[in-house]
Amino acid sequence: MNTTRSTMVLAAIALVCAATVSAQTDYKRELLWPEGAPGALGSDTKDQPALTIHLPEKGKATGTAIVVNPGGGYRGLAADHEGLQVAHELNRHGIAAFVLRYRLMPDYQPSTSLEDAKRALRYVRHNAEGYGVDEDRIGMLGFSAGGHLTSAAGTMFDQGDPEAKDPIDRESSRPDFIVPVYAVINRDLVKFQMGDWATTDTLVTAETPPAFIVQTTEDTLVIAKHSLRFYEALLDKGVPAEMHIYQFGPHGLGLAPGDPQYSQWPAQMVAWLQRNGMLTDATRAAVSGTVTLDGKPLYWGSVTFMPVDESLPPAFVQFARSGGKFSIDAKHGPCPGKHRVIVYEMADDSKPAMSGHYSIDDANRFELPEPIEIKADGGPIEIAVKSH
Repeated sequence: MNTTRSTMVLAAIALVCAATVSAQTDYKRELLWPEGAPGALGSDTKDQPALTIHLPEKGKATGTAIVVNPGGGYRGLAADHEGLQVAHELNRHGIAAFVLRYRLMPDYQPSTSLEDAKRALRYVRHNAEGYGVDEDRIGMLGFSAGGHLTSAAGTMFDQGDPEAKDPIDRESSRPDFIVPVYAVINRDLVKFQMGDWATTDTLVTAETPPAFIVQTTEDTLVIAKHSLRFYEALLDKGVPAEMHIYQFGPHGLGLAPGDPQYSQWPAQMVAWLQRNGMLTDATRAAVSGTVTLDGKPLYWGSVTFMPVDESLPPAFVQFARSGGKFSIDAKHGPCPGKHRVIVYEMADDSKPAMSGHYSIDDANRFELPEPIEIKADGGPIEIAVKSH
C-alpha cells in the first residue's frame, strides 16, 4: 500500500513538473526580424532578437504596454526575475508586457542591442491594435545593463524612416516613458567600460520621455550616483521624472518579493503611471470650485478626486486662506467620470496665524457620501461637507 501511494505521489509530482516546464515554454514569442536580423552572425537563438509576449486579461487591460529589458551585463539575460516575473506583475495591473531578448557580447556590441530595443518599440507600436494597446502609451523598463539600454532608447530614439520598405521601420522608436532600474548611466562611474555608450545622461533633451528611476544606496556594482546624474539631467531639461532610492538592497534585486521596502517600487511605479495618465487615453479637465465645512468656507485644507475607474489618474489640490476656493489646471486635473471626493481640514481660523497656538487637534477627514460626476468641461464644483 505504501509503495503504491509513493508511486502515485511521484507520478503526480512528475505531472506537475511537466506542466511547469510546459508553462514556462508555452509563451508566444515573435522574432523581431523573421528573415534574419541585420548584422546577424548566424542563425542560432543568440543571433535572433525576439519578444516574448504577455498580455493581461481583456477585462483588466488598460491599453498600456511595456517592453522589458532583463539585465545581465550585456553578456547574459536574467530572464526569470527581471523578465517573466516582471511581465506577470505588469499583467496584474492591466499592462501588456513584451520581454526583449536582445543580442549580447562578445558577439555583438551594445550598439546592436540598441537596434534590437528600437526595433522592439517599433514592432509593438506597429502591432498595437492587434495587441490591444495604445500606440502612444508604449514604455520601456530595464534592469542594470537592461536599464542602460532603456536609458539609451529614451535618449537615442528616432521617428522612423517614412520611405522604408518594411512598415515596421516607418514607426517611431521613442518610448512614451522609461523605467531604468539600478541602471548603468555615466561613464565616469561605470565599473565595466562601454565607451560612449555609458554617457546617456549627457544626451537628455526636452524630448526625452518621462522617467521613473529605481536604485538602492547599498548597490556597490552600479552606485546610486548613476541614477542621480540621470535624474539631474532630466530636471535640467524639464522632463517629468520621479526617483526612488532605497537604502537597503544589493544590485540585481528585480522585484525582490519579500523585501518589506524595496518590493514596493512596482506599485509605486504603477501609481506614477496612473497619476501621469499613462493607464488611460482619457483627457483631463481643469476644475475649480469651493469647499465649505458646516456651511463656512474651509480655511486650510485639500481636496482629492479619486476616480471610480482605477485606470484614471487621481487629482489633488491643497489650498489656504482662499475663502475655500480651489483650482486645478488640466495638466493635473481629473478625467471625466465618477469620482469619490475626499476633503481634509488642516487648520481653521480660530487662532491668529502668528500666535503659535494650535487651531485643531489633528487633520480632519471628510468624504462625500456618493461619488460625483466630473464633466469634460470641468465646470465649477461646490463641495459641502459636515463635521457631524
